[in-house]
Amino acid sequence: MPADLNLEAASPELTLAIGAMALLMLGVFMKRERGELILWLSVLLLAFAGVLVAQGSGTVTLFNGSFIVDAYARMMKLLVLAGAGIALVMSVEYWRDRGGLKFEFPILVLFATTGMLMMISANDLIALYVGLELQSLALYVVAAFRRDSARSAEAGLKYFVLGALASGMLLYGASLIYGFTGTTEFVKIAAAVQPSGVSLGLIFGLVFLMAGFAFKISAVPFHMWTPDVYEGAPTPVTAFFAAAPKLAAMALTVRVLIAAFPAVTIEWQQIVVFLSIASMGLGAFAAIGQTNIKRLMAYSSIGHMGFALVGLAAGTPEGVQGVIVYLAIYLVMTLGTFACILAMRRNGRMVEDIDQLSGLSSTNPFMALMLALLLFSLAGIPPLAGFFAKFYVFLAAIHAGLYALAVIGVLLSVVGAYYYLRIVKIMYFDAPAERFEPMYPSLAAVLAVSGLFILLYFVNPAPLVAFAGVAAKSLF
Repeated sequence: MPADLNLEAASPELTLAIGAMALLMLGVFMKRERGELILWLSVLLLAFAGVLVAQGSGTVTLFNGSFIVDAYARMMKLLVLAGAGIALVMSVEYWRDRGGLKFEFPILVLFATTGMLMMISANDLIALYVGLELQSLALYVVAAFRRDSARSAEAGLKYFVLGALASGMLLYGASLIYGFTGTTEFVKIAAAVQPSGVSLGLIFGLVFLMAGFAFKISAVPFHMWTPDVYEGAPTPVTAFFAAAPKLAAMALTVRVLIAAFPAVTIEWQQIVVFLSIASMGLGAFAAIGQTNIKRLMAYSSIGHMGFALVGLAAGTPEGVQGVIVYLAIYLVMTLGTFACILAMRRNGRMVEDIDQLSGLSSTNPFMALMLALLLFSLAGIPPLAGFFAKFYVFLAAIHAGLYALAVIGVLLSVVGAYYYLRIVKIMYFDAPAERFEPMYPSLAAVLAVSGLFILLYFVNPAPLVAFAGVAAKSLF
């Protein structure tokens, strides 16, 4: 078998794709509704794919150079698989409370995750688009999964319409880039693009391509779908959206800009700086007036993608290392926070108003303490992990000479701290509201682990930083 077709490197994607189709057959032919069994089999499949990813080493390219597996791809794939698996585990009781889990849900998550892994390993524009669409089509359906809910149907429809528009812009950008370079492979695009004579058409193509990416990571001004979809989609779906797809889209954005367009760094750096400042600003100011905690998390995620883009704007190995560390810590903070949101239940109904958390410290001290830790970390308060996440990206920006960007980022961090601290104030200083129902063991476990990680990260940050450093260097 030629080295180019050594399918071992693509075994995680193949495992998920074949496993998802096998589970689909199992679900269809089972006599009774056995959604939970299929969900746990899906979690096992994601864990097995993670083991396959971790076993790889070196850099391998497949399918005529259109698919690449390097240290960067492996690191990001492990984060995405962890995010998808934990989001599935956290969803079990939610669906059980609503009359049982439809078996299609975990299978759609598997297909979406397969698309994400393909995106992360995409090494040419066609592979990039195939991975992106496989992810997106599954996500559109998952957003509208509760057919009996008008809000869920509306969320799915908004996401689909705007997502189709973004995909069209991305495809148009890709076609322009192909037209002006004569190739779709990132390596050959990098060789064809010379800093001395960059054509205007190529810059147009790059702008359209980045507009598509900005939609997927919900960066301003392509963020408009995020608050509505986060609020309208079922809460476990929102948790999944906030975790895995964001990471995959950011990983793809970093690879395309660093691998395919190193010669025009100055051009795309300006776009990334704008996206970063706009996202940090909107995330900080728009979240202040929110009363729904899922909408607040939507604006929070827009802001956090802005902070991650600060590292990318540097365009250096140190900057990419900062982005990877940021995304890893963001994943833990997000999953922990959504474990709390999923635990906000009274009389079998989900509660989403921030005011309903009032006096939580006296009715559920453990949940209040852990949520307070996560919120302090999201605000970037030392010595919690969120502070180090911001520290790495700001440091990379300063070393790259982007002083204004770093200063603006720090100032907007202060503004953003307000709405996180407001929730802590409501939990600890307001009169207690009615007690929530007891927390499910799976949610309590996710919350405890994420809280401990956030709290104790400063004790030994070296392993994550070292792994991220190796991953970042493999791109350059």
